Amino acid sequence: MNASAFDVLVVGLGPGGASAAAVAARAGLSVLAIDKRRTIGEPVQCAEFVPLTMGRYAKPALVQRIAGMRSVLPSGACEHSDFPGLMVDRAMFDQALATEASRAGAMLRIQTALKGLEHGQRAAILRGPEGHVERAHYKVLIAADGPHSTVARCVGLAPLKTVETRQYQVPLQRPYDDTDIWLSDEFPGGYGWLFPRGPVANVGLGADRRLAGDLKAPLERLHATLMRDEVVGAEVLGRTGGSIPVGGIRVPLVHDSILFVGDAAGLTHPITGAGIASAVVSGERAGLAAAEFLARGAALDEYAADMQDEFAESLARAVARREWLMERWHTPAAHLDETHKRGWIAFREYFVR
Repeated sequence: MNASAFDVLVVGLGPGGASAAAVAARAGLSVLAIDKRRTIGEPVQCAEFVPLTMGRYAKPALVQRIAGMRSVLPSGACEHSDFPGLMVDRAMFDQALATEASRAGAMLRIQTALKGLEHGQRAAILRGPEGHVERAHYKVLIAADGPHSTVARCVGLAPLKTVETRQYQVPLQRPYDDTDIWLSDEFPGGYGWLFPRGPVANVGLGADRRLAGDLKAPLERLHATLMRDEVVGAEVLGRTGGSIPVGGIRVPLVHDSILFVGDAAGLTHPITGAGIASAVVSGERAGLAAAEFLARGAALDEYAADMQDEFAESLARAVARREWLMERWHTPAAHLDETHKRGWIAFREYFVR
């Protein structure tokens, strides 16, 4: 078995991992970043919306601008909110970030999976293309490997709570610059959505499988409704799905010399599912924390405190709202507009204690 050594090992080359690798490499650290996929950013497993604050990152992958959000309640009442943002080509977005990491000096390896950790020795067992096995020694490991983190499992940390998503890409029948959200007991533990992407749209839903069971049937009904209203066409151009963490910030965020970022850190918003921006922010902060730790012995726990300051309040509110909603799914309350107003960010009721 071959062996190598790096200052920083990054597991996962989504937005969090690529951002961490870039920052650490720019600080002069030797960085190895791995991803088990054949192509970075694929398959796409999100609705591809980012807030305006991500503008400088989104530029290479920008598809269109979003003006607002329409939130549709069980009664059919609709709330229109100003909610500006950007739709991106998520694969191009991730690939652009990875390119920046490579230009900064990070070594990137795709089709390379983490198979195990020799944690006491700070060594990772990696399996690359054609079964090649390598032991990579590290001083800091940044886990950016999603809600079902292999790193977390290897060190015995509890799995994160998740919901499942399913999404179709379909042709749009007319120009669209809003996102549409459907709040309904048909999507328990989540919601339905339409996110426009130029000539096409991402139509999907998220739901808690403990309550929803089959996700295909409600997605087919949503698609059929949008076809009837002549919003989208019948052809399904692509299908995707994935898991979203909904339990709030992972505890601990720092485990010995391991820092968790993005979905692996539980930083995705438990109500909206938004997680790209928090992945980029946490990745950059983790890369900086690794550099400061190795340069001057700064405590890695400062990264955890930083993430708590940045995200804890909004995530705690979302977790509380989610737990409140979980008690009401599949009851008469789940068919009331008032219930969903308290559980969705477009309404003032969401922010009232």
